[in-house]
Amino acid sequence: MNRLVLMVARNILKVPGFFLKLCRYAANPDAYPEQERWDHISNIMKLGIRSGNVELQVTGVENIPAPGTPFMLYGNHQGMFDVVAIAATCPTPLGTVLKKELQNIPFLKQVISCTRSFPMDREDVRQSLTVIQNVTEELKKGRSYIIFPEGTRSKNGNRMGDFHGGSFRCAIKAKCPIIPVAFIDCFKVLDQKGSNQLTVQLHYLKPIPYSEFENMKATEVAAMVKERIEAVIRANAADV
Repeated sequence: MNRLVLMVARNILKVPGFFLKLCRYAANPDAYPEQERWDHISNIMKLGIRSGNVELQVTGVENIPAPGTPFMLYGNHQGMFDVVAIAATCPTPLGTVLKKELQNIPFLKQVISCTRSFPMDREDVRQSLTVIQNVTEELKKGRSYIIFPEGTRSKNGNRMGDFHGGSFRCAIKAKCPIIPVAFIDCFKVLDQKGSNQLTVQLHYLKPIPYSEFENMKATEVAAMVKERIEAVIRANAADV
């Protein structure tokens, strides 16, 4: 059975209530506390993980700043499960930058509204720059975001693609800390067939303060973050 189908099937009686509540939040997000909206999304993701025969091993949650202290998460991108894992384990509300093709899909559409996430058209340079600027402004207001600087999910399992320097301009301009995130084997959850028991990993690395990269170019920051994530993957993955 497809794992996503399994997740939904095992919670079929709960799905309508969860979705209706999400729609209520999405219709008027400013009427509800951000933490309340995030906790609801997190509970949905946790339930899906438990129901999908997935054991998610997490380290470094203590590295995540408390709400009100803005930060940027940057991680390798293995597949659709990455955001699920983040939402289920990060206690601080986050927005994300995602490809525009996802913005009108039911459920994702509501999550985007609740989290003030930004769809990006990778083929439109001007629109992409506007998204980076919007994220920067939100960071300055105290919100936090996750971006996958590879630009698309890797097709090579635990082997990473290049990190694009432009993604790091948000953290540089907002002068906020960076938290690298390493995903290991997460591509097996929703990007491969089957629903057998799986064990996957998510590692929140130690924050990189602005003082450590304030004099670096965006491409240099990208290389530094990628190197730290790769080191964790090499130490913990069986196939790298």
